[in-house]
Amino acid sequence: MDERVVSVDGQQIAFLESEGDGRAVVFVHGNSSSARTWLPVLTGPFGRRFRCLAFDLPGHGQSAPAADHSAYSLPGYAAVLAGFTQACGAAGAVIVGWSLGGHIALEAAPAMPAAAGYVIFGTPPVASAAQMADAFLPNPAMNVGFTADVSPELARAYAASFTAPGSALPLDEFTADILRTDGAARAGLFASVSEGRFTDELAIVAALGRPLAILHGEGEQLVNLGYLQQLSIPSLWRGHVQLIPGAGHAAHQEATATFTELLGQFLADLS
Repeated sequence: MDERVVSVDGQQIAFLESEGDGRAVVFVHGNSSSARTWLPVLTGPFGRRFRCLAFDLPGHGQSAPAADHSAYSLPGYAAVLAGFTQACGAAGAVIVGWSLGGHIALEAAPAMPAAAGYVIFGTPPVASAAQMADAFLPNPAMNVGFTADVSPELARAYAASFTAPGSALPLDEFTADILRTDGAARAGLFASVSEGRFTDELAIVAALGRPLAILHGEGEQLVNLGYLQQLSIPSLWRGHVQLIPGAGHAAHQEATATFTELLGQFLADLS
């Protein structure tokens, strides 16, 4: 596993690269997370087969805080994603986004015409901030993701919402990432979303023209499955949302084998 840094529009972005040399796959982590959340995927059979790239958003993980706080927004993060794929020679990659990372992928899609396809999970596409009440379940832990100053207790409660109820998955790494994240990143994201400073995601998926897989942990505590299932998405892979048993919001960690099997099947279908 290689740990590297690349400059994207003057911002130093830390990233991990797996040993595989197959099709490039770029992984975008969620709110208050980091590239290391993808380690079970990158260090396993999937990462040994494909060229997997997972980067830290500005103010997250090992990437420096953003000098310009306008970067702490969906458009700002989308610009980083598009620039990262270009800087790493991965413009034709498959883009995999978890939670906020999925929203970033959708926001960036119009600027990444060469991307081969998209996989999102924990990410209900919305047209406006008003739709979030329908798209997400009423879980108070979500508020932590928009709060600048987070205590260890709140960070652990937020981390617990990432897993299925009763999950045995340890929360220490999730919690540490939450506490490590620049608080201004959460505040900036809240401001940008509440002010509607993001593109209509339903319009993006309607016109995507490239395969889009939507995965969903059956024990999800944050995203409303019913909302996802009523969306009309012309390029939806296999025509429906793919359910992952034994997983919640963080399906890539709770059910890594099933998650990577689905990713492998998606990549095979692209071929």
